[in-house]
Amino acid sequence: MSFLPPLAERMRPKTLDEYIGQEHLLKDGASLRRALDSGLIPSMIFWGPPGVGKTTLAQLIASHLERPIHTLSAISSGVKDVREIINRVEQGGMFQQKGSILFIDEIHRFSKAQQDSLLGAVERGTITLIGATTENPSFEVISALLSRCQVYTLKNHTKDDLMGLLQRAMNEDQVLKEKNIILEESNALMAISGGDARKLLNVFEIIIGTYQEQKIIKLTDEEVSGRAQQSLAIYDKDGEQHYDIISAFIKAIRGSDPNAAVYWLARMVEGGEDPKFIARRLIISASEDIGLANPNALLMANNTFQAVENVGWPESRIILSQCTIYLASSPKGNAAYMAINKAQEEVQRSGNLPVPLPLRNAPTALMKELGYGKGYLYSHDHSGNFAYQEFMPDPLSKMSFFNPGSSKKEQEIAAQITALWGEKYIKK
Repeated sequence: MSFLPPLAERMRPKTLDEYIGQEHLLKDGASLRRALDSGLIPSMIFWGPPGVGKTTLAQLIASHLERPIHTLSAISSGVKDVREIINRVEQGGMFQQKGSILFIDEIHRFSKAQQDSLLGAVERGTITLIGATTENPSFEVISALLSRCQVYTLKNHTKDDLMGLLQRAMNEDQVLKEKNIILEESNALMAISGGDARKLLNVFEIIIGTYQEQKIIKLTDEEVSGRAQQSLAIYDKDGEQHYDIISAFIKAIRGSDPNAAVYWLARMVEGGEDPKFIARRLIISASEDIGLANPNALLMANNTFQAVENVGWPESRIILSQCTIYLASSPKGNAAYMAINKAQEEVQRSGNLPVPLPLRNAPTALMKELGYGKGYLYSHDHSGNFAYQEFMPDPLSKMSFFNPGSSKKEQEIAAQITALWGEKYIKK
């Protein structure tokens, strides 16, 4: 019996017209579509979650432009592999005149030295680099390389995208179209996939496989859920629960359960997770879930990130464990997180309100004549280094974004603000 690739591989689109999703990049007039239509594409970084089509899009771009493409995985490749490809392209002469594409999957796993090895070839135009990453390239791609690339953000697929993909698979795939599959409900499948098209197709194939020779298959959410546990255990044996586990890890910290938090940390350590990925999530949790309730948490998390960078595996697991237990055991508060959320919502609602004249900078005589800075009270000239004055745009006067929680530290901060402003900026 011949080898049959997984369903996700069999359904990989052959042309850009078959590609599902990312309309914000590929619809007529969109930035990437304009570049493709011109035939001149920049080096670029695709940033997005798993299963949104980063690798597929890179391959389709090469096919669309009729350019040769060389592919590397940052997990298993190094400087030697990069240089071999660059040398091969340079020696190709006229055969490479259209410009080769070098696609590097998980480029965030390349070290600084490995990324440095790409700079010359990218700058000379020897290769057009397309990197794919699930991590924020601002943190994981060196600035010299990032400045030479256009970053395109790929979004999670919508439910309509995924349902369209499933329907096409059932109609076109050589195996599935031999069966009469009636999909009555899809919520369970959507929940399992989490917006990951590759995961959706492969889990769907495994679930259909549990029906063996049965030709008529009626799939309800109950049927999917009933067969999913065994299917997911097979599918996730190589660590596809990446985002589910980091979610459980952060929620255990937020829920003040150090035992569960360390367990999920151990799952990531044993699964070979990037320690900097874990450390970065600890920094976010320290501010989002603890914040002003214990400002030292952010210092601890930031120092953890630096220590992990300096120490490396396997000792970093101890540092991560220490920080995890500290954060999970710390008092919790999300006042800072909620405050910036509310302030951004207000900015989106009310737009760019003018800065009050007393708060404006007045570097020229004309600006002073126009009243810029007039009426501003310099806090340090007043008792207690405080002067009661309005710092908000007029329409937002007395609006409050900071809502202190019940933690001791946040209540102390609330008392300090109330002593200065009364109840003006404390939302009850």
